[in-house]
Amino acid sequence: MTQESLSYRDAGVDIDAGDQLVERIKPLARKTLRAGVLAGIGGFGALFEVPAGYRQPVLVTGTDGVGTKLKLAFQLQQHDTIGIDLVAMSVNDILVQGAEPLFFLDYFACGKLDVDIAAEVVKGIARGCEIAGCSLIGGETAEMPGMYADGEYDLAGFAVGVVEKAAIIDGSTIVPGDVLIGLPSSGAHSNGYSLVRKIVARAQPDLGSRFDGERTLGEAIMAPTRIYTSALLALKQALPVKGMAHITGGGLTGNVPRILPAEVKAEIVQAAWPRPKLFEWLQAEGGVAESEMHRVFNCGVGMVVVVARENVQRAVQVLREAGEAAAVIGSIKPRHPDEAPVVVV
Repeated sequence: MTQESLSYRDAGVDIDAGDQLVERIKPLARKTLRAGVLAGIGGFGALFEVPAGYRQPVLVTGTDGVGTKLKLAFQLQQHDTIGIDLVAMSVNDILVQGAEPLFFLDYFACGKLDVDIAAEVVKGIARGCEIAGCSLIGGETAEMPGMYADGEYDLAGFAVGVVEKAAIIDGSTIVPGDVLIGLPSSGAHSNGYSLVRKIVARAQPDLGSRFDGERTLGEAIMAPTRIYTSALLALKQALPVKGMAHITGGGLTGNVPRILPAEVKAEIVQAAWPRPKLFEWLQAEGGVAESEMHRVFNCGVGMVVVVARENVQRAVQVLREAGEAAAVIGSIKPRHPDEAPVVVV
């Protein structure tokens, strides 16, 4: 008995849909092109030429996803900004070492490809690349039947930047007396969302209700991660930056120590910046301890910059001119061996 001929579509993979998505992505990617792109979307590999003018160029790389914030994106059917989160998480990580972002690649995986949803996601990725000043030059779309629930997908991103070897920022020159400057976050960014979702499940709020100003609670929770490229590159050009910390998973108390020499500690003054209403709501509804808030969430500070005290006024001015409501949030002090590297007072 002759068996029926099977196709890849019968197995759950639609090659035509994948090709259609690539065609819809191409104009989005073209909007992000910058000098250095030699070959981008559509080839087996993307080509990028290291910019001229560097004596000892060092490539800086970062990769990340957006965690369980995706679950809320599925629940709210909000797919147009999650791509900004994806770019931000990797780009902000390479910025803190002084790197200028050059290009970005994405990985989109799903059980069954919905071209409209995937295109919305990539539209957000392209928008994130525009904000970051880097090119979206490639990626991968994987349709894997049986691997993901219907309507769900996963994301990963990869950013590459460049910095002059002598200009790498690594925190090694931080000393007592230096000052911490905080740059505001847009919300929880892309961290702590397993706890956010637990709190939402417990509180059962109306995510469509007005929350702060013109935003709904759902919009406040899903606000895309801030991308700090223009402000931080401007600051680096204006004055010596001693260290920068992207406040991601681990919060303030977990990320600032990553740039500190062993002999110093950071003393952060909690009253130095206004805590956004979202964090007040999360703490109240979840009964979250103050120490846990600082260990899980950014609490309103998405990036911390360390400069010498004599450069503080100029640094704040440059950051504010670049659109950041920067504020002095603490200082560097000597650390005894039995002390924590970060103290929030």
